[in-house]
Amino acid sequence: MFDPIEFLVLGKARPAGSKRALPVKLKSGETKTIVVDANKHSKPWKQQVAQTARCMYHGPLLDEPVALALIFVVPRPKSHFRTGKNSHLLRESAPDRPTVKPDLLKLARGVEDALTGIIYRDDALIVDEHLAKVYGEPEATIVRITPASEESAAIIS
Repeated sequence: MFDPIEFLVLGKARPAGSKRALPVKLKSGETKTIVVDANKHSKPWKQQVAQTARCMYHGPLLDEPVALALIFVVPRPKSHFRTGKNSHLLRESAPDRPTVKPDLLKLARGVEDALTGIIYRDDALIVDEHLAKVYGEPEATIVRITPASEESAAIIS
């Protein structure tokens, strides 16, 4: 068992997960296929998550089932607000939660990958996951890792 690990990664979360295969010619004349992330912004985002995790966690590499909770905080678009002297108020039509891209699971995938080898041995150790996208400031991702509990496993059975 380990104590909960919680930290905040500032900045815009970037989705990961979609891959693209590219042929690469080797000096020998052979062709090798490499797989890269389709989103060019995902690598810097994953590096930022990894760097923050390294600064915030100094314990041993986890090798046990974990629960991961991620909250992606995104700013509201200006179109959600009224104009003029009421520009600080939300329009009645403004949604409560962000339902636009990027896809929540692809956002989570980038964080899961970035924490592999820093917090836990492999992201396959994640057996319980809670994800959310919410409006707020500053734009950030809240990461919480806890030991997987028997209660969460009991929900399924």
